[in-house]
Amino acid sequence: MRIPMSIALAGALLLGGAAPPSQPERFDIAVPPVLPLRERAKVQDAWLAERLDTVVPRLMRGAGVDMWVLVAREYVEDPVVATMLDAESFSARRRTILMFFDPGGGRPVERMTVSRYGLGTLFKAAWKPEAEPDQWKRFAALVAERKPKKIALNISAQTALADGLTHGEYEELRGALPPEYAARIAPAGALAIGWLETRIPAEMARYPAIVRNAHAIIAEGLSDKVVVPGKTTADDVVWWFRERIAGLKLATWFQPSLHIFRQGSKEELTGDAVILPGDMLWTDFGITYLGLNTDTQHLAYVLKPGERDAPAGLRAGMAAANAVQDHLTAAFRTGRTGNQMLADARKAARAGGLEPTIYSHPIGYHGHAAGSAIGFWDNQQASPAGEHPLRADTAWSIELSAARAVPEWGGQKVQFRLEEDAYFDGRSVRYLDGRQTRFHLIGDR
Repeated sequence: MRIPMSIALAGALLLGGAAPPSQPERFDIAVPPVLPLRERAKVQDAWLAERLDTVVPRLMRGAGVDMWVLVAREYVEDPVVATMLDAESFSARRRTILMFFDPGGGRPVERMTVSRYGLGTLFKAAWKPEAEPDQWKRFAALVAERKPKKIALNISAQTALADGLTHGEYEELRGALPPEYAARIAPAGALAIGWLETRIPAEMARYPAIVRNAHAIIAEGLSDKVVVPGKTTADDVVWWFRERIAGLKLATWFQPSLHIFRQGSKEELTGDAVILPGDMLWTDFGITYLGLNTDTQHLAYVLKPGERDAPAGLRAGMAAANAVQDHLTAAFRTGRTGNQMLADARKAARAGGLEPTIYSHPIGYHGHAAGSAIGFWDNQQASPAGEHPLRADTAWSIELSAARAVPEWGGQKVQFRLEEDAYFDGRSVRYLDGRQTRFHLIGDR
């Protein structure tokens, strides 16, 4: 019996240690061990083989496409091609042409690379320059042999992630094809986005642990181990994060941020600003591990002498942001667009007396990944980027804020920004490693 992917994903996540939908994150600064590079390569290549065998055929058949062609040149990488390379291939080589062809009749989808060399065991080489020196002529011959009805290319005006074919390569490809096949070219939008956004059970079994790594580094950085009130600056913490990531042989896809919210200060403080007791700290932080990305925003409070916790007004602000999270995740429904989810979540949050700003996005192979945007921090209206329908088996960064006046700070209005990684199995949203519901606390208690 074939188990639906959404059910398989749920089981994989539970086995992998994913937290229940609203479970608080644990503040543990012990960073879990990371795999040696050779072991990482084995894991990623196994994932890729499974994805090529299962995800690509399903997407092509669902879109009614019998041929998908991807082209990239060295140092001008198609975002999709970059995710289809084995662990020992760092980039396209000279010109890499990947071809998928569905012969129909339930037979396996054929895949090859029109290159001198194959890509590991994943794509067989289909070009011998000694026999045909012209790479594009060999490509055209392979197309003519298979007689596709539709040739999908990564060209898109809607999203960069489905627009990896450069203009020059498009002209070369189209020029190599006889007119009857050139007329069958179509955008591969649904294929490119579907490939990038879909997470398989094997990936999801490890994703919670990847997020745990990120959360542990954040907890360590927002602790007495790193922050000395009156001495440590915002940039000191930022560069500690960078060094810690590098020391673990991990990567980050963006520069971490550390901002200081201070009573009486209208502006957020950063850079060389020194952290003081009574400050609220906000960080935006992400790592890349096993080809998958994290994206987290957490809050910390620096205790004043004699304090045991953050002031009640700050705690209420975090609770307000948690409530906005609940309104947003309740709006997730398969087939709905990001724009629809944004409008419904904002309406429900405002009806509950909250002041929300929602700017969530998919996550996975990329930090700001393929799929539908759910608002932007500077645009809370519908946008073209929010028109993609929500699919099951996708990962998300639930990113948003709630504005709230803090009585202990003289009624000063503060933005409480939170971001947590989660997955949607087609029925509900589950945080991969819990979510922040209390402040990281720094200083004497």
